[in-house]
Amino acid sequence: MASKNNGLNAALVSNLQDVLSKRRGGNEEVVGSDGSAEEAPSTSDSVDVTAAEEEIDESKPIVLVTNGDGIDSPGLVSLVEALVREGLYNVHVCAPQTDKSASAHSTTPGETIAASSVNIKGATAFEVAGTPVDCISLGLSGALFAWSKPILVISGINQGSSCGHQMFYSGAVAGAREALISGVPSLSISLNWKKEESQASDFKDAVGVCLALINATIRDIEKGVFPKDCSLNIEIPTSPSSNKGFKVTKQSTWRQSPSWQAVSANRHPGAGNFMSNQQSLGAQLAQLGRDASAAGAARRFTTQKKSIVEIESVGVAGKTDTRVKKYFRLEFVAKEQEHTDEDLDIKALEDGFVSVTPLSLLPKLDTETQAAASEWISKALNADQ
Repeated sequence: MASKNNGLNAALVSNLQDVLSKRRGGNEEVVGSDGSAEEAPSTSDSVDVTAAEEEIDESKPIVLVTNGDGIDSPGLVSLVEALVREGLYNVHVCAPQTDKSASAHSTTPGETIAASSVNIKGATAFEVAGTPVDCISLGLSGALFAWSKPILVISGINQGSSCGHQMFYSGAVAGAREALISGVPSLSISLNWKKEESQASDFKDAVGVCLALINATIRDIEKGVFPKDCSLNIEIPTSPSSNKGFKVTKQSTWRQSPSWQAVSANRHPGAGNFMSNQQSLGAQLAQLGRDASAAGAARRFTTQKKSIVEIESVGVAGKTDTRVKKYFRLEFVAKEQEHTDEDLDIKALEDGFVSVTPLSLLPKLDTETQAAASEWISKALNADQ
């Protein structure tokens, strides 16, 4: 049966096909000039992850690395390069494709996410179109890597402190927590980045500070003496090379202040990127039509306190449904707080110490686990001096 002509301009169809074929994330179905479905070529860095097999030196333990800032962040790159240079581990990376630093413990169930291979010398690496928790869940599932379980998961090095209640927002800490939920020991590492003081080279110094603790962790996991049922959150001061030493701390209640700002925005931002959310050219053009109709339905804008208030009047069965739409942006702002308890993570960090806080899946770390973790940290650090 002959396909119907869809009536579209051939040049327009050709241009749209070209755009779609260059999208990342695997094969895409597009519509040909005659309306038939065609398969767009896959990109060179997207692979069938179910068939991704890598050679593993079974004499070396496997370390899985993720973070919250994205796979290209200098903190992760510096950490992975240092682990590879050690020559002691099989280093694997499964990290977000983009910045997910404040994604907390969010996941993307029911959605298809792409995992694309990335060239990091000496490591097996994938970037994932998901959150840090997605990355660890996928990495430990057996669907992405050939091995079943790493000896340790490291999440970091995060750009910015994850002390106190800030841990609940942190994607880096959430990645380590997901590993702990799955029964794998984990570390989360953050650098107390300050915009006016810090620079990219500080991440290399931060790696140098915590590498001995990472090695001690892996060594004692192999011996069976690393504390069970807890993860370690490591906070490195703004000037890593001039730190005053390690200090075992407790989680504080500190956090940065959330600041919501009213902002202006395009009337219908979805119309500009509708193509990225559809599977075929036909669906994309249909979405464009819906966006155009929605734009026509919008009746007026009212500016209040630097925000754009959008009033939509939509007629349904003879009734008018008026909806108000406003646009806001969230930013976290550091604020000065006085801390008197010397054992709190934020106090130790501000005083120039490397803060090491044992974390548990329980609402409150029990005394026995806290004592065992503190004793292990002290012994591990003394053994490497």
